[in-house]
Amino acid sequence: MLGGIVVNEIRQSDEARRTYTFAYVVMPDHLHWLFQVQQSGSLSSIVQRVKGRSAFQINKLRNLSGAIWQPGYHDRTLRIDESLEKVGNYIVANPVRGGIVKDIEDYPLWDLMWRRRGAGIRGVLTLVQLFTLQPHTIV
Repeated sequence: MLGGIVVNEIRQSDEARRTYTFAYVVMPDHLHWLFQVQQSGSLSSIVQRVKGRSAFQINKLRNLSGAIWQPGYHDRTLRIDESLEKVGNYIVANPVRGGIVKDIEDYPLWDLMWRRRGAGIRGVLTLVQLFTLQPHTIV
């Protein structure tokens, strides 16, 4: 599954301590990712790395070349007083709102960190949405 490539890049970003992911959902034509930038990276370098590495792997698997992601990204900074849980739950509900599944448990390409472990929140969080070029799909 091509979306699994994107999930793998998100996980690798966390493992390398460039990001601390709170929530994500990989949709057929875009990604919503709620994360905290760690000291070892900048927002633009993190986005560039995830987009570049996932595009390379997707193209390799499909035996294609060319753009997978649109240039740039949309981001919104969350302050500590905003409800992290509310934003994360909204993000992962995208497949249900989009009519892809009736229950989020039936969709494989999402995660909420507080479902796995306690959420420790410090500093400013960044919500990044990356959008793909059409007609390519990543799921």
